[in-house]
Amino acid sequence: MTLAHALSNHTSPGELYESLEGNRIRCLACGHRCPISPGFAGVCSVRFNRQGTLRVPYGYVAGLQCDPIEKKPFFHALPGATALSFGMLGCCLHCGYCQNWVSSQALRDIRSTLEFREISAGEIVRLALARKAAAVVSTYNEPLITTEWAGAVFREARAAGLATGFVSNGNATPEVLAYLRPWLDLFKVDLKTLDDGRYHQLGGRLKPVLDSIAAIHGMGFWLEVVTLIVPGFNDSSQELHALAGFLAGISPNIPWHVTAFHKSYKMTGPEDTGAAALLRAASIGRDAGLRYVYAGNLDGQLADLENTRCPGCRALLIERRGFRVIGNRITGNGCCPVCGLRIPGLWRIDSGPVSPADLLIHGHCG
Repeated sequence: MTLAHALSNHTSPGELYESLEGNRIRCLACGHRCPISPGFAGVCSVRFNRQGTLRVPYGYVAGLQCDPIEKKPFFHALPGATALSFGMLGCCLHCGYCQNWVSSQALRDIRSTLEFREISAGEIVRLALARKAAAVVSTYNEPLITTEWAGAVFREARAAGLATGFVSNGNATPEVLAYLRPWLDLFKVDLKTLDDGRYHQLGGRLKPVLDSIAAIHGMGFWLEVVTLIVPGFNDSSQELHALAGFLAGISPNIPWHVTAFHKSYKMTGPEDTGAAALLRAASIGRDAGLRYVYAGNLDGQLADLENTRCPGCRALLIERRGFRVIGNRITGNGCCPVCGLRIPGLWRIDSGPVSPADLLIHGHCG
């Protein structure tokens, strides 16, 4: 039995689609908006048309483990908390440097031997509670293409008092964001480049990602953005200025993580990213007006760029070593204890994220 056939037995009717003529459908889960004929699958290979009805992945995991929430990375969400990470198989892109290719490219690459197991949404939430996790996060593969399953998990997680998160390539649609909004708190997006041609090399388009980043922020999800700095691909000063300027134009409060590329999967030509390149990218981000710029994947080489400082008085608020929180001075209501500036983020599960409107109206605590 092929992997695709085995996975077809772990599906349910999908919700994110529209019907077309001749039993064709259009999937609305990602920016490809695939028109799919009966008996065929979309670009992701896991959402398919069965006699005019969309079938979607459901009721299994290929990865399930507890991690620090900082590893996602979320630096402005529940610092020091544990997140139960779960993932399925497949992706709507095919990045040559994917570090999770064994799961994301499982239906495209015969070298992937990853197995999966049946599980219910309730079992995932019970495991999260048993491990004292504060959040459940859909990751490892692209969660947009398994949105209905994530929704089932997140509904139970929210009822149990847990936060919920997506670690995504951001190739979303307005329809999928509206579907997720009632159940999803945290959204990490990989903004890979501002060159549409390079996005085509990765199997996608730039515009849906840019539109989604603006929409995710505008809809009130807590958003953090990551750019993997790949030498010769997206590390020119011109492109870094454009990336940072785009984010700052949406909000200077969006945390931007610039992280180091290491040779992986099919991309073994470029040199690994050094500390100097990340320091330069971070400096460009700050010059563009971004207030929270972080650098990662090079432990101990990045000076203060793993820490969170108050943009008002520069007080050290959260000190980190890798993915470990050493100290956290942010107050319970999300403020700097020195100058009282309100810091954007999700600091308590029961508080909700600090929205742009909150920052505008209530810039300081008290």
